[in-house]
Amino acid sequence: MECAAKGIELTPCEPGPPTRRCGLCGTVSYCSTSHQRLHWEYHKEECGRFQEQMRKAPLISDFPFTFSDQLSFQGYCCFLESMGLHLKGMWKYECSCRFKLPSVDHSSDTWWLPSLLCPCTDPETPLKNPIKSWKEYYEWRRLPLHSPVAVLLHWPLTVYHSIQLCLSRSPLSEAGKNLHIHYLGPEREISQILVFSELAALLPGVNIHIEFVGPAVPFSRDGETRYFNKYAHCLDVDCSCKSSYDNSSQNSSSFKGTLTLKLRKGLYHDLYSDITMDTKPDIIVAPNAGIAAYSTWLPTLELIKGMGVPAVFTDYCEEAAYLASLCIGSVLGHTPEPIQVNTFRQPMPVEETALNLPCYSNCFIFGM
Repeated sequence: MECAAKGIELTPCEPGPPTRRCGLCGTVSYCSTSHQRLHWEYHKEECGRFQEQMRKAPLISDFPFTFSDQLSFQGYCCFLESMGLHLKGMWKYECSCRFKLPSVDHSSDTWWLPSLLCPCTDPETPLKNPIKSWKEYYEWRRLPLHSPVAVLLHWPLTVYHSIQLCLSRSPLSEAGKNLHIHYLGPEREISQILVFSELAALLPGVNIHIEFVGPAVPFSRDGETRYFNKYAHCLDVDCSCKSSYDNSSQNSSSFKGTLTLKLRKGLYHDLYSDITMDTKPDIIVAPNAGIAAYSTWLPTLELIKGMGVPAVFTDYCEEAAYLASLCIGSVLGHTPEPIQVNTFRQPMPVEETALNLPCYSNCFIFGM
């Protein structure tokens, strides 16, 4: 976090981290009283909005898990170390240490947890009603609340929640139903790709096809297609999830429907500008989109508007979602869907944020 007044005038910031905060919202920091006074002209417009956003902090940090408090104080690496998960399996990419690892590592297709703590096999009971919270999901999957799997499962559960929000009038429980999802801007999910197999449990009997589209897709994996027929492995040697399978084919699947995932490198509006009715998705999902931060979103939003396809976005904090909503509204010509707290946000606060606002991966959800 830097002094909010940095760069406004020629007077340099005082050395060291900024220790003063706005006494009203508490979200911005300053290096000195003089810089705080100077910045008020710019900050006063947003201060009231920040105060309102900060009032939601208790709600946003409220999770049913027994490890939530531990996460808030330890940081990524320390928490993963305490759980025996640091640089293990799919957890390798959950801290800054991931930048030291190779971009392709299929050994990351494991939970690195015992079967009692992870969803490595089919659910014991069929899903009768839509899951609406982490607590409901853990109860359905027979997982104890000290299991950390929600830290990774927020990716597929956010997709599932997006589907429930947008396609509630189109039942997906019928066998043979096809669902085509365009997933925009994947980053570390590319190395945790097997967590998306949980969608087969959440949407039984549905044939799901997901296309990961974004500049972060490695050149070596552009065009790669994976067929999922099992869940991510646990550590138990004798667990049924250890039966051999091949992710390059659809043979011997335990799923009631099918699940395929294709990777495509590039910007969405460049790759899909000539989309047809046959290839148009049923829904577009863009996690942690950062719409207001990247000018490349404008042609993509224009394309989505023309396609007439429901699109759901998420972002880390409410201010980012608010600014994104303004951008979407300027494209649509009217107010977009309201911003909501995502019930399936990641239960791990983001470290080193620019503002002292509640900040979690996939924290706020909104659409067009």
